[in-house]
Amino acid sequence: MKIRKAYIRIDEKVIENVFVHENKKEEQTLIAIPDLEWSTIIPYEEEIQECKDRLRTSLASKVSEEVAEQLTRKINFWVREM
Repeated sequence: MKIRKAYIRIDEKVIENVFVHENKKEEQTLIAIPDLEWSTIIPYEEEIQECKDRLRTSLASKVSEEVAEQLTRKINFWVREM
């Protein structure tokens, strides 16, 4: 498991830790953001644009569209670098 630092400010709160766990056996990556009480699983075979759209939509239910977009970009980068 890797812990990435997002450093995205929402009002007085900062989203800091993003947990990224790659499960090679099951060919998926678990992403968790405890500050938002949010998590998701990204299967290896999911298309990049489909993944971005799904992440953005899911995150937008917890934070603003702007913050959701920032987090989506960061998560996508971290998952693709693994």
